[in-house]
Amino acid sequence: MNFDAMKYKNETSTAVLEQTEKRKKLFSAPIDTASLLKRLEKPQGPVDVVIDTDAYNEIDDQFAISYLLKRGKKLRLQALYAAPFFNDKSTGPADGMEKSYQEILKLLRLAGREELKDLVFRGSEAYLPDEITPVKSPAAMDLAERAMKYTPESPLYVVAIGAITNVASALLLNPEIRDRIVLVWLGGHALDWEDCMEFNLQQDIAAARIVFGCGAAVVQLPCMGVVSGFSVSGVELKAWLQGKSPLCDHLCSYSCQVGEQESRYPKTWTRVIWDVTAVAWLLDGDFMRDCLKPSPIPTYEGVYAFDRNQHFIRYVYHINRDALMTDLVEALLS
Repeated sequence: MNFDAMKYKNETSTAVLEQTEKRKKLFSAPIDTASLLKRLEKPQGPVDVVIDTDAYNEIDDQFAISYLLKRGKKLRLQALYAAPFFNDKSTGPADGMEKSYQEILKLLRLAGREELKDLVFRGSEAYLPDEITPVKSPAAMDLAERAMKYTPESPLYVVAIGAITNVASALLLNPEIRDRIVLVWLGGHALDWEDCMEFNLQQDIAAARIVFGCGAAVVQLPCMGVVSGFSVSGVELKAWLQGKSPLCDHLCSYSCQVGEQESRYPKTWTRVIWDVTAVAWLLDGDFMRDCLKPSPIPTYEGVYAFDRNQHFIRYVYHINRDALMTDLVEALLS
């Protein structure tokens, strides 16, 4: 490593350490471990839920939202937040967020749930600039305010299936909500994977470091190595969903179109719809296996760091694919 590269690395490490210390001061309230562990248990009975989603990015978001809508007796939907994303389907985070906002409204129309349109909020137009500065948006401000109606004993459940910018911003806007929410996030890869640079996490590493580092109750559903096993084929979708309802037709046709276009195997493709697993964690059913782990620390180098002194999160390590797929299909047909 030459002198300039070493100097840059040292300066970057110093800046990260300074931000980490400032973030810790924001969330300096002691962590009640007994209360945290209680919140990390699967909820019994109906619970209030909000969902944070980059709905336009992939079809699996739409399956997850539809599943949530269909399981309304257990999951009482309170709000839907549009998350930012940036790839070849958007011109930037703001465009990705706006497209997701419009996609949520479209899905509500297809599901016959237009009465929920006033519960849809636009999210962040940019990623966090650092670990202490929130990006204000209607979604972040709504969550920062809404979560205050809840308690550690009766928390608000936040299902997040996109970049975690909105949620991290809400926590920075109002650190008091830390102990009033349970964050169920599909983000990162398995802890033993070669890196943690999954799409949701890598878009906003600062935001990921906030949610994993602030002491909130987090349920992590890692992508590669865990929920990557939750996939479906075009043959299955056509057999199960085609012709059943406008919503089912949309999910089936869009999935098949994308699957055939993007797969290297257009005749035998399968596609992950892993966002569904975040909703499923809240439901009654033998859908997955999980355990308690010290919270990992995503680094800007793209790997996890580990510290046994970190507070606990709940970590999902296995998906019972057929059991969950059966419940998803039954819900969509109901």
